[in-house]
Amino acid sequence: MAAPGEGAGCEDFAEFQELLRVMRTIDDRIVHELNTTLPTASFAGKIDAKQTCRELYKSLMEAHTSRERMIKTCIAQTSNVVKALQEEREKAENDIALLKQLRKEQTKLKLMQSELNVEEVVNDRSWKVFNERCRVHYKPPKSQ
Repeated sequence: MAAPGEGAGCEDFAEFQELLRVMRTIDDRIVHELNTTLPTASFAGKIDAKQTCRELYKSLMEAHTSRERMIKTCIAQTSNVVKALQEEREKAENDIALLKQLRKEQTKLKLMQSELNVEEVVNDRSWKVFNERCRVHYKPPKSQ
């Protein structure tokens, strides 16, 4: 799945999480995907397991890269908003509405940063399952 447009969903954290949830579908269904596409010993001759694993590897790499790019883009955008609000806050120290907006954006930034940790766990789990099932059929390039 391709990443949404630059900055899509960054303003609203709930929308950001929903986009990630949809983009993580491949990782959530990897066991099912492998069970339905990789042959058992009795069907080994009927399906090209090497090609299946190669395609799954490519799909996983694309999904992981696009999600990481989206998360980092949103973190960068939200960081810029926080910096701008902090500068405004220095000029108008008594503005309560500005302070609330700054705290809201800071919280959103921390939540987005924590999504990078979640992403690492999701990716590790997917690669573990992939390697367990595909290591006999396909050896990915050393970059992974």
